[in-house]
Amino acid sequence: MPSGGVHSIGYAVYKALARGHGGAIQLAFCLAHARGKFIEVYKTMQSPFAREVIERLQAVYAIEAEIRGISAEQRLAVRRTRSAPLMAALKARLTEMVDQLFSQSKLAEAINYALNHWDGLTLFLRDGCVEVDSNTVERSMRPIAMGRRNSLFSGSEGGAESWAILSSIVNTAKLHELDPQIYLTDVLERIVSGRTKSHQLHELLAWNWKAARERIAQAAA
Repeated sequence: MPSGGVHSIGYAVYKALARGHGGAIQLAFCLAHARGKFIEVYKTMQSPFAREVIERLQAVYAIEAEIRGISAEQRLAVRRTRSAPLMAALKARLTEMVDQLFSQSKLAEAINYALNHWDGLTLFLRDGCVEVDSNTVERSMRPIAMGRRNSLFSGSEGGAESWAILSSIVNTAKLHELDPQIYLTDVLERIVSGRTKSHQLHELLAWNWKAARERIAQAAA
């Protein structure tokens, strides 16, 4: 049975996937998406409460900026100490306010979205590996979306599949702060020359390749 986590903005397909696997898949919802609903309300209605929510979430993002790059265990410890109380207070304010609003208002809609997805929006408080939002992934996908028109000329279904695989590899390299050209040149040379055998291909995954290069550099220092 598949297990693990999926980061999304509340896409119904992922919800159905999670339901179909008896809780083995956890959904982490995007805090930026929830915040965006309050930003929209504030821009159109100048709602003081929407601004309050935005400021409360900004405090959570400020903490995330401080702890970016440290281990998952360290991030989780900081989140539990500093971010969890902020999120608990925010939930209390949302719950308090929603009963005072017309149910069809845009502000009520934004509050209900947050409350209905609260468990997924706060998964980052229970798992240090989880991000608060899906912005990193969305940024990495943007070049692919911008290049969709070019992909129409991939020539065949097989060509399109190859293009998708290459795009995934390139963006994975970028996520690990690698130069895709240097990374792919070395990987392809190792495969073609036979220096890396078929049972060693896992060594060429971006994160393993990077770690090996760092070890070599440290040994040579």
